[in-house]
Amino acid sequence: MAITFGDNQYGKAEVRLVRITRDGDRHQIKDLNVSTSLRGDFADAHLAGDNAKVVATDTQKNTVYAFAQQYGVGEIEEFGLRLGRHFVDDFEWVTGAQVRIEEYGWDRIAVDGADHGHAFSRAGGGTRTTVVTIDGPSAWVVSGLTDLVVLKSTGSEFRGFPRVRYTSLAETNDRILATAVTARWRYGSVDVDWAKSYTDVRRIMLESFAVKHSLALQQTLYYMGEQVLLARPEVAEIRMSMPNKHHFLVDLSPFGLPNENEVYYAADRPYGLIEGTVTRDDAPDAGRAWQAVPGF
Repeated sequence: MAITFGDNQYGKAEVRLVRITRDGDRHQIKDLNVSTSLRGDFADAHLAGDNAKVVATDTQKNTVYAFAQQYGVGEIEEFGLRLGRHFVDDFEWVTGAQVRIEEYGWDRIAVDGADHGHAFSRAGGGTRTTVVTIDGPSAWVVSGLTDLVVLKSTGSEFRGFPRVRYTSLAETNDRILATAVTARWRYGSVDVDWAKSYTDVRRIMLESFAVKHSLALQQTLYYMGEQVLLARPEVAEIRMSMPNKHHFLVDLSPFGLPNENEVYYAADRPYGLIEGTVTRDDAPDAGRAWQAVPGF
């Protein structure tokens, strides 16, 4: 029996980086969680313990911090591309790299009706993400967001599903629809206005969730993805994961009280998990874009 060594990668996970840009009394904050992974000629390290071609994970960590100081962060896609290309271009035995970034938003605290220059509160409404993959001269960017919690108090139905021996769920034509959206979208190129594209995609998803009368969460997911692709030609495909955050009416009849769709119990588990991909038919080949992307 022959034993061979297969695909592999390694890197530094979850490098916490906060970069403050000081412009007088008005500061800017970038709060990131950065993970790097390298692919290449690392067989000797695995087979013989020879580390001559191992770019230490400590070096990768320090590179993240040094690049933030030297070049700033900018948009996380730009930062990821800069880091990934550095590892591939500057180490001849490194043939590929992946940089995964989460960005935590901060809002300025208002004082007497005006934004304070250097005081912040953690923003809600989801965490921005990107995954940049470099393979030789090629590059792919998959951006997105996680934990975007949304809810509609009406405008949602769920009925017409098969009823079998083990079905207990009642049909409804008026229910709460709530979910925590994880969305990742693949760009067709790396020539993109990253900030505007992210802002628009997020806005389109929120607006689409709000206006679509939903007959199923699956229908809502597709509609949200469809509207993004119709409005943003730079997006080749979008993948979404949407857990159904169930809200059940509380039975108040034992206490002689009515409950006309007013009081609910919010259950955190078990939950329905709806996932899907919406792709334009002329999308360029995905290549390595989705390799090791979490959740899909």
